[in-house]
Amino acid sequence: MTEGIATPGGGWRRADGGQAAQPRTKRRKGGRRGGRGEIAMVDDVEFTSYYGRPILKAPVWKSPDVPLYLFLGGAAGSSSILAALADVTGRPALTRVGRYVSGGGALASVVFLIHDLGRPARFLHMLRVFKPTSPLSVGTYILAPFSAAASTTAAVELLGWFPGLKRFGGVVAALFGGPLATYTGVLLANTAVPTWHAAHTQLPFVFGASGMAAGGGLCMVFTPLAESEPARRMAIAGAAIELAVVRRVEGSDSIVAEPYHLGRPGVLMRAARACTASGLGLALLGGRTRAGAVGSGLLLAAGSLLTRFGVFEAGVASAKDPKYVVVPQRERLAARAHEHASTITR
Repeated sequence: MTEGIATPGGGWRRADGGQAAQPRTKRRKGGRRGGRGEIAMVDDVEFTSYYGRPILKAPVWKSPDVPLYLFLGGAAGSSSILAALADVTGRPALTRVGRYVSGGGALASVVFLIHDLGRPARFLHMLRVFKPTSPLSVGTYILAPFSAAASTTAAVELLGWFPGLKRFGGVVAALFGGPLATYTGVLLANTAVPTWHAAHTQLPFVFGASGMAAGGGLCMVFTPLAESEPARRMAIAGAAIELAVVRRVEGSDSIVAEPYHLGRPGVLMRAARACTASGLGLALLGGRTRAGAVGSGLLLAAGSLLTRFGVFEAGVASAKDPKYVVVPQRERLAARAHEHASTITR
């Protein structure tokens, strides 16, 4: 097979700089008449680019830092909401656990983010300017007050100081918890990475629901059964929504959904689906027992973590392969040409 390279005019040339090979006939199986197959006039094309370089620059975010940041932020955000609701409804054990999970997750997520950035000063530099049109800038101004409020509330809860400050800090953390759990989906979808951008309407729901499953699941693990019912309900709702939306993302007819099924991303997504579905079933059937609560909570948290890694790896893989850029572009051009031709004929 002749290796070809896309030219600016939409054609193909050989990777070694020579003339493109002449089309040759190739008989395919599955024909209708007497077993004669369909005749292909050209070879199958291997998508590549000049000098073997990707068309898009792959994300420079590091793994596991960024997937862990995505997971911990979602779990912390949802558990802060759970803690505030438990405080209002008189569930002190669940309130305490939710604050610890929220504060610990907030601190750990900031650590992984700063490690990915390389220097703490870079995170502070991101606070110098606020750009409403930039999900990264908006996310920085969500993360900063949330992490301050959640970690302070957890510390005060641990030390037993200032009861009024605990409640105030918990409310502030809960107000920023929802946006923190979902903005990362908007951030990934706002990039040019094909697999992320194609799911721009679904990724915020995937991350928000995954955060609910993780936060509710972790609170189920550490909360006594007498007070863990709200955590169980949050975890069940999050897991059900996550499975439904991820199924829609993975089942898309677009070629950019292919990385979710191949290689390392495919393994991660299948493992995530298995953990989330198993945790959901166990939470429904045995979540009101101590063993069932612990088992389902751990499974749901593991499923949420694997989902973040799978989505991240799928996006990186789609940025490295030129076909996930070229094929959708040609499909869009063909659709516009067809629409233009239809307008003329009318």
